Amino acid sequence: MSSIKPYIALLKSRLSMTVAFSGTFGYLLAPIDHKPLGIILISLAGFVLTGAANIVNQLKEIELDKLMKRTAKRPLPTETLTPAQARNFGYVLAVIALGLLSYFTWKAALIGLISYILYGYVYTPLKRVGPISVFVGAFPGAFPPMIGWVAATGHFGWEPGILFAIQFFWQFPHFWAIAWVADADYRKAGFKMLPNDGKKDIKTAFTIMIYTLFLVPLGFVPYLLHITGIQSAIITVVAGILFLCQTFYLMMRPTDKAAKWMMFGSFFYLIIIQIALLFDKV
Repeated sequence: MSSIKPYIALLKSRLSMTVAFSGTFGYLLAPIDHKPLGIILISLAGFVLTGAANIVNQLKEIELDKLMKRTAKRPLPTETLTPAQARNFGYVLAVIALGLLSYFTWKAALIGLISYILYGYVYTPLKRVGPISVFVGAFPGAFPPMIGWVAATGHFGWEPGILFAIQFFWQFPHFWAIAWVADADYRKAGFKMLPNDGKKDIKTAFTIMIYTLFLVPLGFVPYLLHITGIQSAIITVVAGILFLCQTFYLMMRPTDKAAKWMMFGSFFYLIIIQIALLFDKV
């Protein structure tokens, strides 16, 4: 069992489960007759694909992870696993995930492959370049609900587009709140993820507010597209307003404490709107 634990740690299970839930959310929201096998497979595909992308991320940041307190004890920095072991494990997971998505449709597998490449091979090195990394990382971060919808229906359209848009704009306040809280640790590795000049000030808080603002009107669009009812539209708009209020608080008090509350708020926002949309689907 002890030999399995390092491999499990590579998956970043909490992150992978969150992403898998978003993919399953998109799948369940689609207007089809859902089978238990399909729900299991799309959830497994999302978890495994995210785990594979996380492994690429860790392989490229071994020396950087040694510098940060939050990552120093991971399997690769501690040499619990060799890079070759992690690489082979990651490739196997990627093949399994893309195979599972192909079971539904090649379109879902294609988006999954693009997501894997963007996160592991584009977003990861850009973290040391500047906040452009957050923009690039927002794409693979927003793909899961789209992948779920496309896997269920076999086609693109406005419906998966709006699911993508909501999660895309959500990425910015979410990641920048994390980057704000972890800024001291990130600086040790040379990560430059905060917007503007990278300072934790009102200017950065204002930028976060602007991106969060988009979530308020976007929350009403699923109703306009007849994906969900008016009840969930009200809930998502109210949730967006409350989330926006957290950015105003951050602007008034640009502190780590306010950013930490916003980080937690971002998780609750996403969970609340996804559950609301699922229970109110047309």
